[in-house]
Amino acid sequence: MAKCKSCGKVLTAYSRRGTDTCRECGPTPEDNQVALKQREAEIEAIIVTTETHTDMDIRERLGIVTAECAYGMNAFKDLFAGVRNVFGGRSKAVQDTMRDARETVLYELKQEAARLGADAVIAVDLDYVQIGDGGWSMVMLVASGTAVKVEN
Repeated sequence: MAKCKSCGKVLTAYSRRGTDTCRECGPTPEDNQVALKQREAEIEAIIVTTETHTDMDIRERLGIVTAECAYGMNAFKDLFAGVRNVFGGRSKAVQDTMRDARETVLYELKQEAARLGADAVIAVDLDYVQIGDGGWSMVMLVASGTAVKVEN
């Protein structure tokens, strides 16, 4: 039988909180919220730059990190983008989709770097690719960079 790692009580399906603690000893939902907010703050604090030569004092290179994002362009966006293409001008719908894709992929890149314990991602490269033919299209964005630890 499994026992609580803190108090030694026998764990049942009802008394268990998490994998190895009872409800009395385990983290509360409030504790989980605090931990989640702390993790989000750590991810947001990761520096992302396209620079290959920086003034950061790089202590350790942790490896390459990548993130991918594919956004569908629905028929209405495609239609209005096509009209804009013929008559000129900017397509706000397409620009908004590309902006959302960029924000999403950079956040996911930070998440990957955080998993490695990085403080920054350097030499970030963003590659946009349009996928599709005739009836449908998608914008795929791939971000890659080098996760590093820096001196504070």
